[in-house]
Amino acid sequence: MDQNLAASYRRAEDVARRRARNFYYSFVLLPAEKRRAFCAVYAFMRDCDDISDGQSEVVEKRRQLDRWRVRLDAAASGSPDGNPILPAFQDTIKRFSIPVQYFHWIIDGTEMDLTVDRYQTFGDLYRYCFHVASAVGLVSLQIFGYSGDRAQEYAEHCGIAFQLTNILRDVGEDAGMGRIYIPAEDLDKFQYTSDDLRRGIVDERFRRLMVFETGRAREYYASARNLLPLVDTISRPALWAMMEIYGRILEKIVRLRYDVFRKRACLSGPEKTAVALKALSMRLFKS
Repeated sequence: MDQNLAASYRRAEDVARRRARNFYYSFVLLPAEKRRAFCAVYAFMRDCDDISDGQSEVVEKRRQLDRWRVRLDAAASGSPDGNPILPAFQDTIKRFSIPVQYFHWIIDGTEMDLTVDRYQTFGDLYRYCFHVASAVGLVSLQIFGYSGDRAQEYAEHCGIAFQLTNILRDVGEDAGMGRIYIPAEDLDKFQYTSDDLRRGIVDERFRRLMVFETGRAREYYASARNLLPLVDTISRPALWAMMEIYGRILEKIVRLRYDVFRKRACLSGPEKTAVALKALSMRLFKS
């Protein structure tokens, strides 16, 4: 590996180490080549998210995301330029045969956050979750390595489960920024309003709504678990750890009796370390 490429990978690993609060605990379970690859694609996605979440006007954010699309296509064609993580990103795309379209889907999802702040139906929300999370799952699948006709379907469901967990954990924070991801049809079903959500009202209506939403997320986790035996043996500890960390966050939401407005449902560093160590020790992944 030449010095420029090695430096690019080191830069990407530094971004992942500092910013990938949950995923990094699973990255470290992978062999070095796969770990570097995950850091490279994470750094790419982090830059896109930072544009969306930044303080610039929407027009400027679109311009910056369009520039990332150009850089993405240039990197895929073998001409990375304009950002220090792109040489590592280009090497990862080539090494693991990752379709460039997956990253365009991810940017599409990032752009949705610029103008869409409500979702009428779960079908509408699913489309958003596919772009911002399931497409990431498909990228991850290429790096993990896999076999089986349904692996991509299960990877898609894994992304949906993770993103639904994020939405339920951050529902109050998002509402404070003017974004309501819980579908309007679900709010109507339980007679809970978007104004109630912005005010952080936790009552029987909200708890019934959250029971419904966490139940839906659990269904996607159940489907996603079918992916474990389909990925390469060496990658299973990392995938199991990802699922376990996010699944435990969902269960913490339940144990908080759904009061996600006053306390954030998250795992501590020691809890995530314990998950990683358990993943390494499980005999399932050694056969």
